[in-house]
Amino acid sequence: MECIDNIREVFINFGRDHFDEKNVTQLNHALQCAYLAEKENSTPALITASLLHDIGHLINENARSSIEHGIDAEHEEKAAEFLMPWFGDDVLCPIRWHVDAKRYLTATDPEYFSLLSEGSVKSLEVQGGPFSKKEVREFEKIPYFEDAVKLRRWDEQAKSPSKATPPLEHFVTYIHQSVKT
Repeated sequence: MECIDNIREVFINFGRDHFDEKNVTQLNHALQCAYLAEKENSTPALITASLLHDIGHLINENARSSIEHGIDAEHEEKAAEFLMPWFGDDVLCPIRWHVDAKRYLTATDPEYFSLLSEGSVKSLEVQGGPFSKKEVREFEKIPYFEDAVKLRRWDEQAKSPSKATPPLEHFVTYIHQSVKT
């Protein structure tokens, strides 16, 4: 299947790279996030979104330098564009909105900011900081906003250099189940 082959290729070629989280590779981060979603009995679509939410970092060779220069690389949009031929809104929306979910959570959950990694704090500033009250209300109206918030919480928990997870192949079943027909 073209979709699976393309995703495997991206993770094989670029998943061993570290991004802002110096202790965990992009692949390990993706696997940890998907595993957290799986452990909470999420839908195949949300597990797939959790696995693929940061693929925009991997397909954009300028992602690292953008953040270092205070520019938002919009990895969530790049991911959604890349994945759009294969997936529907149940996968694409949580990916597209996981950055806004960070902005939402920092505006609505007083403890959430303290959970952010150094890289997430740095990118939050570049991405616009916490939402205003008006932005919070608007975000709560978008499709799949609750899934984006769940994904965002798992995203912050998925940055351990030593957390054991199933391999990428374990999650291929969820990807198959999530591909639009």
